[in-house]
Amino acid sequence: MAAPITPWSLASYASSDAPGPDVQMLAHSAGATLTTPPSRRRPRRREPVTLQVRIDLTGTEPTVWRRLELTSDLLLDDVHGVIQAAFGWTDSHLHRFGCGPEYFSDETEYYLMPFELDEGEAGIPEEQVRLDELLVDEGDTMFYWYDFGDDWQHVLRLEAVLPRPASARRAVCTDGHRSGPAEDCGGVGGYELIAAVTDPAGVDPEAVAEFNQFCGDIDPHSFPTTPFDIDEINRALADFDITVDVSQLPGPLVDLLNAVPTPYHRRQLRGMIGTATQTPVLVGVDSVAATVRPYAWLIDRVGDDGIKLTAAGYVPPAHVEAAFAELDLADAWIGKGNREDLTVPVLHLRESAQRLGLLRKHRGQLSATARAKALRGDPAALWWHLAERMPPTSTDRCAQQAGLLYLIAVAAGGDDPDGFVAEMLEAIGWVTSAGTTITRSSAERAAWGVKDVMRRLRLVHRGRGLDRHERITPEAVSFARAAVRRWPA
Repeated sequence: MAAPITPWSLASYASSDAPGPDVQMLAHSAGATLTTPPSRRRPRRREPVTLQVRIDLTGTEPTVWRRLELTSDLLLDDVHGVIQAAFGWTDSHLHRFGCGPEYFSDETEYYLMPFELDEGEAGIPEEQVRLDELLVDEGDTMFYWYDFGDDWQHVLRLEAVLPRPASARRAVCTDGHRSGPAEDCGGVGGYELIAAVTDPAGVDPEAVAEFNQFCGDIDPHSFPTTPFDIDEINRALADFDITVDVSQLPGPLVDLLNAVPTPYHRRQLRGMIGTATQTPVLVGVDSVAATVRPYAWLIDRVGDDGIKLTAAGYVPPAHVEAAFAELDLADAWIGKGNREDLTVPVLHLRESAQRLGLLRKHRGQLSATARAKALRGDPAALWWHLAERMPPTSTDRCAQQAGLLYLIAVAAGGDDPDGFVAEMLEAIGWVTSAGTTITRSSAERAAWGVKDVMRRLRLVHRGRGLDRHERITPEAVSFARAAVRRWPA
């Protein structure tokens, strides 16, 4: 028979990270005698070893557990990510580590996520503590608490200290038992009750009656568990094998990483940056010349004497017609191609050339910059110049971050750059002007400055009509990798 579930544990905890009854009682009773706990940290190992760790989910019967082999130099913010992947959690709630005689004790030292530190909670930043400072000898234990409403308490026990070959992965799951619970299912009681009423081997009638009593018409299948799939877990843990020396990254990448508050998304971004920056830039001479042709043509067309603009500030029709014909823009735009204000591909090409430092407007004249004149006749130098000026200058911080994220996703070979940009912008905290969640389409608009240049270079192609799928060329991947390497430190 499943453990009983109460309305408190299911209804009250389902959408809250407020501490449960045990925590409230501890805070109340300890309020007058609260003392700083003794330090549980011991010296770090000089050389990493492999720690075989078993993690049990407290209160489950039979126990939900995972066995992992972890590099001893993992910081606790990464251990948090490992546990999330191993049990199928979605990093949707607060968490906290502890080390002491038991989780709720005045003798327990706590290691906190940034949010709790910002709220004034007492403890040590988790990103400053290594796993081998707490798990040293076989039998050592520590605790991990996730979702202060559902109250998921995990016990980490060191089973063995193993030699670490150079080829060893940083985190790997070797064994485990039972599916991981669903988020917001009401804690252990809710998990066990839902398991009893959805058991394919046979539903427990008493459990069904109990579930209906407390949950009414809620479908128990709306709380999907995460099946224990060791291959799927290890695919997720592969992210930890990508290491990045943040001190060696260009400044814009460091700023972007610091803007992401959640460990899960920061780790995801760090992995993409690692792939983007550690893969060689390979590009052929012919490919370079073909890529930069629109900007090289425009620089040559402006020439040394420049172009006198119309009274409205546009390029005169003769030059627009030449660009429209010689750059084969008829397949990208409908119209005569003779007025710049009505021929968007030409207008965008000229405006992006200005943002990229190749052209400037002054007193009704469009002129090539000194930099553009120096690049004339040198396609490779122009290609690198364009890469290092990406994303184009913008005072819009969201647009700047979106452009960086798009380039990182393309450089890393991601199959859905717009989806990645949307996810990261949301994690950073951006919303639309209407206050709604960032979507793929709004992320695409935010990254427009970068995407527009890459379309001018014909690195990215978009289908016509109902087919709006964006195809990213191999040349686009090389260009984006060059861009992330050329940003200033």
